[in-house]
Amino acid sequence: MRNALHTMTFAAAFALASLALPALAQDALQQIQLTEKQVQNYIAAQKDIAALSEKMGSKQPDAKAQAEMDAIIKKDGFASSDEFGQVADNIALVMSGIDPDTKNFSDPKTAIQKEIAEVNADKEMSPNEKKQALEELNEALKSAEPVKFPGNIELVKKYYNDLDTNAQ
Repeated sequence: MRNALHTMTFAAAFALASLALPALAQDALQQIQLTEKQVQNYIAAQKDIAALSEKMGSKQPDAKAQAEMDAIIKKDGFASSDEFGQVADNIALVMSGIDPDTKNFSDPKTAIQKEIAEVNADKEMSPNEKKQALEELNEALKSAEPVKFPGNIELVKKYYNDLDTNAQ
């Protein structure tokens, strides 16, 4: 159950950042070889994005918020929101396969299938929570891809605690 909540928490934080970045393509994930600097820049940007998202509350992003988002992205070393989004997507792909308790990685499909089984077995979740969690996990399962760059796994694991803290 904790894995399912971890994945949903990270996905929710990523979705919140993506809402403020309408220029990001929500199509197929283009996997890239991450650099340590990109991961560090992403962590720095996430702190600023979280503050901006909190300030915005439930309001839809407007031109001012988009300008602030672009400034954050550039300040933290990204050339564009597309580059930021690509790095975020690749980090999220790896994070979705890391068990928060053991820090072991399994491919995203296997990890999601395990989380689906845990949600199905959870007796404490309300039927509505369970239904929503299963819908989200099954949707994620449809687009789950294997990680093409194994170095990304070790890099994300190295910064896991910083990434996980920013996702909550």
